[in-house]
Amino acid sequence: MLSNKVIVVTGSSSGIGRASAILFAANGAQVVIADVDEERGVQVESEIRKTSGTAIFIKTDVSISSEASNCVNVAVEKFGHLDGLFNNAGINPTGTVMDTSEELWDRVMSTNLKGMFLMSKYSIPKMQEAGDGAIVCTASVDATLAIANEEAYIASKGGIISLVKAMALDFGPSGIRVNCICPGAIRTPLYEKFISESPNAGNEMAKWHALNRIGEAEEVARVAMFLLSDSASFVSGAILPVDGGYSAVKT
Repeated sequence: MLSNKVIVVTGSSSGIGRASAILFAANGAQVVIADVDEERGVQVESEIRKTSGTAIFIKTDVSISSEASNCVNVAVEKFGHLDGLFNNAGINPTGTVMDTSEELWDRVMSTNLKGMFLMSKYSIPKMQEAGDGAIVCTASVDATLAIANEEAYIASKGGIISLVKAMALDFGPSGIRVNCICPGAIRTPLYEKFISESPNAGNEMAKWHALNRIGEAEEVARVAMFLLSDSASFVSGAILPVDGGYSAVKT
């Protein structure tokens, strides 16, 4: 589905990003693993290479302009062009506006929202040179529905939805599609940590979803792969829940 496409995946050392990098490579993509976690990022690269896939790891803090630019430039130097960007890096601290420090607020916005701005800023010119391209950004169903005690996270994810719509409009004439996925509760290391601290929370959280279960990272990865592929050639500006019916239940 992604044969010979060069795809950058941010936040790809674990969770949805890791599952996506592995899936994309298995489907023919040349994958750039972009993450701040060098040890786990290299492990993902090694895992892909062991299955005859093509991947390189580039240590990248997406909130720093020079590192975002370097990631894109190295990807193009290595593979010759850039076809897709999966903007997936993000953090999810808890807190209301009263107990969220200004420092933490800025860190969430820098990673979750500014990081997507910067990676897109440097990726889009390379896609324009190639003649087309696709960007997928990970927001959250809670960007529109909200959940208690996650103000900074929810605000950042709401900003992503608006950013996606604006970029889809601005760069559609260049043949660049921009879409957004909004996962529900997904079984990732972050989720497992949450469950370990609140053993009964998993069952309760599952009930928030129409399918009455937690999603798997690979299920989100398959949707991202579709949106990055030519099969989604007339899909742009879409805000797509990948949430097992969570948004339907909440609504």
